[in-house]
Amino acid sequence: MRYGPLGTTGLNVSRIGLGGWTFGGGYDWGPIEFKDIADTVNAALETGINLIDTAPVYGSSEEALGMALKGKRSHVILSTKCGLIKNGSWAEHNLKSATITKQLENSLKNLQTDVIDLYLIHYLDPATPWQEVLHTLQQLQTQGKIRYIGACNIPADVLTEMVKTGLISCVQDEFSLLHCQKAKQIVKICQDKKLGFISYGSLCGGILSGKYKKEPNLRRADARNYFYKCYRGQNFLNTRPVLQRLSNLAAKKGVSAAQIALAWLLHQPGITCALTGARNPQQIIQNAQAAQLAFSAEELCNLQK
Repeated sequence: MRYGPLGTTGLNVSRIGLGGWTFGGGYDWGPIEFKDIADTVNAALETGINLIDTAPVYGSSEEALGMALKGKRSHVILSTKCGLIKNGSWAEHNLKSATITKQLENSLKNLQTDVIDLYLIHYLDPATPWQEVLHTLQQLQTQGKIRYIGACNIPADVLTEMVKTGLISCVQDEFSLLHCQKAKQIVKICQDKKLGFISYGSLCGGILSGKYKKEPNLRRADARNYFYKCYRGQNFLNTRPVLQRLSNLAAKKGVSAAQIALAWLLHQPGITCALTGARNPQQIIQNAQAAQLAFSAEELCNLQK
């Protein structure tokens, strides 16, 4: 595994991180056994991965990770979020002070820890000014319940203003071979302001692994159906040239398409860590190996035509 500094926090994070959304099971990703979660977490730690990310809205992910990390908490940089509350099949945006405080207390309990290393605003709440949100998070940080504050899915103009407070340490946003143009402005701000940048959707829900040879028949509630925009109709067809280039380079190097997609991401300027989900040890072991891959300038250029 390779590591890099997360902005100016002093934290040295693994270039590949473990995303915990799939551990929540349920409607988004389907059922998963706790043994598979525990085995996957153990395998991640054994590969050198030290950043694990989750959120209260990810079903039972926090509780599962809390149990899986018993006795191992000191080896992990733990990231979770606030601001989304599951309400049936949809999520409500709520960043009121009382809600943040309650969510944090629940996360600490579920994750069986005294402090969250990275506490992220999941999405902005139109009803609550971001200045008030940062004030609440700063108070919780002063109380020792949060080490560092970050933000996810933040518009560039808002991030530019947030940075001026000196409270934001990192940003998490979607970034992959199929979804990079929009996030490049955010990454540039992070570079200029010395913030860490953590990518999610690094494999677009798995499509960049090359496993979908035809348009999949997904449940309506499946996260790949409603969250990612590349699994249906023309959008799915538009992925084929990218996947073919991945497959060609993977065959040339004797590795998987997923490893190529992740390694490409880690070669992009400003990317600190690429989160990747996994439902079994084999997936996370394979993904972790992407941190060691090297490309020529020509290979990098050919992947993103």
